[in-house]
Amino acid sequence: MPPWTRSRGSRQAREGARDIAALHAAGVDLWHAGRADEAVPLFEEALAACRAGLGNDDPVTLTVAGNLGAVCFAAGAWQQGLDLLSASVADRTRAFGPSDARTLTAVDALATAYRLVGRIDEAVELSERVAAERSRTLGPGHPDTLTSRLGSALARAAFGDIEAALALLGAALHDAEQVHGPRHEHVIALRANVAGCLALLGLSAEAAAELERAATDAAALLGRGHPETEALFTDLAHAHDRSWFFAIGRMAGESRRDRG
Repeated sequence: MPPWTRSRGSRQAREGARDIAALHAAGVDLWHAGRADEAVPLFEEALAACRAGLGNDDPVTLTVAGNLGAVCFAAGAWQQGLDLLSASVADRTRAFGPSDARTLTAVDALATAYRLVGRIDEAVELSERVAAERSRTLGPGHPDTLTSRLGSALARAAFGDIEAALALLGAALHDAEQVHGPRHEHVIALRANVAGCLALLGLSAEAAAELERAATDAAALLGRGHPETEALFTDLAHAHDRSWFFAIGRMAGESRRDRG
């Protein structure tokens, strides 16, 4: 049960919690539908209600604040998003400590945002920190760890160190297959980005082989008509074109909402 739906005492408080949950859920739905600009005011309203009714350091408030930063960034308000994501890291570090899972979620989101705006040094530093901490606490094959390991590899690739990125992806892919089997969303994402690195290194035959397997597995898992499956088959058709893979990151999971 989401924390904001639990009883908080008075009827008024419970109704307020339900209103916050409804606003947040509606914002998430719009965000996942690719309508981030429409989601922003819903998250802003939910955050204002959280701060008024729950306080600035309540876990629900911090969750909504982090999601507001991510959705602002997704809507193209990059600086506002970065400011909010940075504040989210600071607030969660103060409230929960630097190694808490909720803090690491915020750090991971900030690392991704830094990578996307070209602040690569900061992206590498933060993503490697989260990947190492999650590997230590959750294990190397945990889904959250794999997401962080993918982000760390993508940051390395953005830095221009494709061979290092390929090594990181290969190790993560091995661990993911050991834990989850060959047809799992994280395995497919990692394999697709291995292919992207291979293409960038000019190894087009190897890239095509990895992409064909990723696309086939995605079709089995998601269906042939799923957008991610279609994108992988499109990549496969361009496996011999290095410029097509200039910005790797297929199925990187960058829009996943903060779960707390």
